[in-house]
Amino acid sequence: MKYIDEFQDPELARRLLDDIRDTVTRPWALMEVCGGQTHTIIRHGIDQLLPDNVELIHGPGCPVCVTPLEVIDKALEIASRPDVIFCSFGDMLRVPGSDRDLFQVRSHGGDVRVVYSPLDALKIAQQNPHREVVFFGIGFETTAPPNAMTVHQARRLGIPNFSMLVSHVRVPPAIEAIMTSPSCRVQAFLAAGHVCSVMGVQEYPELAERFKVPIVVTGFEPLDILEGIRRTVRQLERGEHTVENAYPRAVRPEGNPAAQAMLADVFEVTDRAWRGIGTIPASGWRLSERYRDYDAEYRFSVDGITTREPAACRSGEVLQGLIKPHECEAFGATCTPRSPLGATMVSSEGACAAYYLYRRLGIPSTPQEASPVA
Repeated sequence: MKYIDEFQDPELARRLLDDIRDTVTRPWALMEVCGGQTHTIIRHGIDQLLPDNVELIHGPGCPVCVTPLEVIDKALEIASRPDVIFCSFGDMLRVPGSDRDLFQVRSHGGDVRVVYSPLDALKIAQQNPHREVVFFGIGFETTAPPNAMTVHQARRLGIPNFSMLVSHVRVPPAIEAIMTSPSCRVQAFLAAGHVCSVMGVQEYPELAERFKVPIVVTGFEPLDILEGIRRTVRQLERGEHTVENAYPRAVRPEGNPAAQAMLADVFEVTDRAWRGIGTIPASGWRLSERYRDYDAEYRFSVDGITTREPAACRSGEVLQGLIKPHECEAFGATCTPRSPLGATMVSSEGACAAYYLYRRLGIPSTPQEASPVA
């Protein structure tokens, strides 16, 4: 805990805030890409402590939230089959599909199991050779390597009854999509440190130069966030647009070559739909041809599913940073963690869940109500 506490020091937080206040001279809008960073910001009141002319925009960095409704419905259809053991991380079980979620499938007799690693699902497949075992593989570049390694292991060990429903997405194409949107207000990015720990920073300089935006690789503790904001504001005030690594204790410029090699072996880049946003070219991964036998979509023939988002849900606008969660009319009324309309309300990294959990209901607060650390 000592190591974590060092990055929650109130005195250091005040110094960083003072530095930001002394630096900023005009309005700036920054986007934190990762939902984990969003929760740190809201939990510790960082956005309320910043100068009024520094706005934090919450980005589409929650992997559960951006998993498209079509894929959720495919998961529900597969999980409902009597010969299937469907394995998933716990945060997917309450994500609403078109008419139900995985918890409801389980309550109606589906064999839906929570696992803590894709290797747990592979072990279940070994223990149940006469049943099909499917793992729900979602996430950004952070969770993709262990999922790729599990499929690689299934093939190496010759486990025929294991497959994966894949919905992996990539951050750099999402940044490009945000910056090319006509409604974009983002002037700088706090990049997700855990993604960069895998992939490095090689893809970001071209984006920073093309769109003239600073990109600062940032961690997840309060001081990490404040340091990322400080560096970003400093660049904006100077008219600079470079890539900085403010998370060197976890991120090397080259990333993790072994993880990247596993990704290149098992996956191939594909266009991917993002829930509430739409299809972004080259923004995802799917299993490559040599691993196609382990692709649950092909194995169970779940193509052709059509979906429609609830009309009252504005989570797509939240994910694009166009509105804050409490600006959605359904927030806290017809949409709550117990009866969610969209994934942003149930995911542990969802912006709507953060606003609901920490009582950000759109009511202005006084500075005394916020604190640099909890």
